[in-house]
Amino acid sequence: MSSNFITTEDGTQIFYKDWGSKDAQPVVFHHGWPLSSDDWDAQMLFFLGKGYRVIAHDRRGHGRSSQTDTGNEMDTYAADVAALVSHLDLRNALHVGHSTGGGEVARYVARYGGNGRVAKAVLVGAVPPIMVKTEAYPGGLPMEVFDGFREALLANRAQFFLDIPTGPFFGFNREGAEVSEGAIRNWWRQGMMGGAKAHYDCIKAFSETDFTEDLKAIEVPVLVMHGDDDQIVPIENSAHLAVKLLKNGTLKVYEGLPHGMATTHADIINADLLAFFQG
Repeated sequence: MSSNFITTEDGTQIFYKDWGSKDAQPVVFHHGWPLSSDDWDAQMLFFLGKGYRVIAHDRRGHGRSSQTDTGNEMDTYAADVAALVSHLDLRNALHVGHSTGGGEVARYVARYGGNGRVAKAVLVGAVPPIMVKTEAYPGGLPMEVFDGFREALLANRAQFFLDIPTGPFFGFNREGAEVSEGAIRNWWRQGMMGGAKAHYDCIKAFSETDFTEDLKAIEVPVLVMHGDDDQIVPIENSAHLAVKLLKNGTLKVYEGLPHGMATTHADIINADLLAFFQG
C-alpha cells in the first residue's frame, strides 16, 4: 500500500492513496464535504480484497491536501482529479462519488472521461443536478439553508462539525437508530483536518453548481444510489431528477437509509457497487 502527493498547476498539493496491483481495474473514490479520502475506508478495503486497484484523494482544502484559499469550486476540483488520473495513467476506471464528490464525478466524467479513461460511474447520495432552488429546479432547497451552513461554520466550525454527524448525516437523529460514537468522532476528525476557507467556499460549490449539462454529456453507464431518508441531499430534487438526465443511468433507492449510508450500511452498498462493476 502506498500514499503520495501530486502538485497541480497552481502549486496545490493533493494527497492520494493508491492501493493494489497497478494491473488491476482502478476504482477511484471521491469524498463528500467536509471530509477526506478516509471516509471511504470500508469501500477501499473491501474492493482491494476483491482484486481491484483502489484510489482516493483528499480534495483541495480537505484532509491532508493543501489548505487552499483559491480554486475551491467544481471546475478546479474536476481539473485536480484529471491531473491525478493523468499522473497515475488510469484507464477503464470506475469512479464513485458521494455527495459533493458525486458532483465532482459528474463534472470530471463529462469533461475528462473520454479516450477510455472511464468505464462506469456511481453517484451516491450525490448533489446533482443542483441543490439550491432555482427557476429550473423549483424543488430545490432555499438559499437560506446554505446561508445557515455558512453562518454555523463561521460561528463555531468545531461544534457545527459535531452537530452534523450526531444528527442528520448518519440518521442518528431518527428513533431507533443505532448510533456509532466512532463514526461521529471520525467525521469530526476528518472535517477538522481541512481548511476553514476551503470548507466555506465549498458550500457554494456543492449547493449552487448546476450539473444538468454534465449529466446529459456522460456516455458511460451510471448507477445512482440514494437513501430515501437522506436528510442532507433530499432524494426528490437530486437522484430522481439526475437519473432522467443521464443517457445510461440506473437508479437504486434505499428505503430508510441516510446520507452516510456507505458508512452505516457498508455491507449493502459494497455488494451493490460490486454487482454494478461486474455487470
